[in-house]
Amino acid sequence: MGASVIERLLIKNHLSFSECDIAFEKGLVVFSGPSGAGKSVLMQGLLSLFGYGDVHADVIEAVVGEKLGLEAFGFEEEEPNIFKFLKAKNARYFINTQAVSKKGMVELSRTFVNYLSVKDNSEFENSRLLSLLDGVCARQEPDHHEVVSKFETLFGEYKTFKEELKQIEAEEQKVEDLKEFARFEIAKINEVSPKIGEDEELLRFKKSLSKKEKIEAAMQKAGSIFELESSVIEVLTLIETNSSFFDACMNELRLVFEKQNETLEALEEIDVESLLDRIEKIAQLKKRYGSIEEALAHKHKREEELARYENIAFEKSQLEKTVATYEREVTQKSLHISQTRQTYLPLLEARLNDYLSQLYMPSLNLRLEEGAMSELGCDALHVNLGKVDLKKISSGEYNRVRLAFLATQNEFLLSRGGVLILDEIDANLSGKESMSVANVLKTLSLKYQIFAISHQPQLSSVANQHFLVTKDALHVSHVVPLGDAERIVELARMVSGENVSDEAIVFAKSLLESANL
Repeated sequence: MGASVIERLLIKNHLSFSECDIAFEKGLVVFSGPSGAGKSVLMQGLLSLFGYGDVHADVIEAVVGEKLGLEAFGFEEEEPNIFKFLKAKNARYFINTQAVSKKGMVELSRTFVNYLSVKDNSEFENSRLLSLLDGVCARQEPDHHEVVSKFETLFGEYKTFKEELKQIEAEEQKVEDLKEFARFEIAKINEVSPKIGEDEELLRFKKSLSKKEKIEAAMQKAGSIFELESSVIEVLTLIETNSSFFDACMNELRLVFEKQNETLEALEEIDVESLLDRIEKIAQLKKRYGSIEEALAHKHKREEELARYENIAFEKSQLEKTVATYEREVTQKSLHISQTRQTYLPLLEARLNDYLSQLYMPSLNLRLEEGAMSELGCDALHVNLGKVDLKKISSGEYNRVRLAFLATQNEFLLSRGGVLILDEIDANLSGKESMSVANVLKTLSLKYQIFAISHQPQLSSVANQHFLVTKDALHVSHVVPLGDAERIVELARMVSGENVSDEAIVFAKSLLESANL
């Protein structure tokens, strides 16, 4: 029997439910009850915890007893794992006390929670259909999955080279303009030919020029200090004080004056107009590129691009040869995969039709045609249900087709199972059709934990666990597990309505007895 994925569900203040605390068992779990009692409300609460729709409860908590590979999503795996929603000031989701966004909750829960309700054409997307067909092929030829995986890698490389070639062909049409623009930018930077740190040095020169005359006048006035140097030393000698400190100070001052004189002499030789012009040119470069370093880096980048533009004809020729080689290999290997798929397509079709027959549905036809080349190969798998388009069948028929595919996937893709949630899967079906759905779901429950709302006694009778949802006089909903005797009464109500007949009781007992055989 399937793993007991969700072991417990706690809900507080969720629409018509004040509080419910439910323990779940393995396999098929069914909810039944009068119309309007709150079955869909309860199911919506469970789904909303995992990101399907909006949350209306104050608290929802699910205890999940399976290992889910949480580490891949950045969460610590625990035993058990606790999924929780709390609505205080803000609505927040948690996994094992770690906060998670709704988007993160959706991405994670999709790995183990499946919901079948409204029509969803993505069920029959080409990628999903081919994945199922590949599963059938791999059952017959074990290395088929490896062949498909290697093809995906090969096609990815082929696509990358093809995109590069496409880019070069686009560049080739405008390469002359690109070359001219690259040369222009390189020339503008070379015209200034800036040096790293030059801007700071030029600003220091400019600052010194603006103070040149003041510095010269001040130095001339202060220079008389050196004429009194010998007099100071004489005084220090007479008073028997060591003059070394004064000598050191005067020597230091003399060096400062000499260095400044050299700077002033250098300033005399500077062409002021040229200096200001260069400062302006460097400022323009910095305004355009951010800094001298960035201007030089941009120049280097443009030089590399120019070299590539000059070499584009050779590069294009090499890429054309590479793409042609990959194209031949991709075509060859995709045809090999297509031949394998075509070989085992009848096996998949027969298995699907076997399940459809059990579900009292007409046979379908699978047709493998050549499609656009992709990482999946060159195949397009089409599904026809008799003469009716899948998009035009009723919701009941559509769900039974999906069940057939799900059962086939369960058989060939070695799915690890998980949680499967069904909303009124047996609605508007005859007793015979309802029993067929019940039998397929019972088979699926060997691997999945299945939650289903049921209006028919056939599905409810085969459940591993049966819950009754009711609403009291205060319009508060309640959910309770049913024992054997209570199940008989509920099954009989589903057969005959609120006024349970003796015949309905007998029929209900026979259903349960058949289910237990």
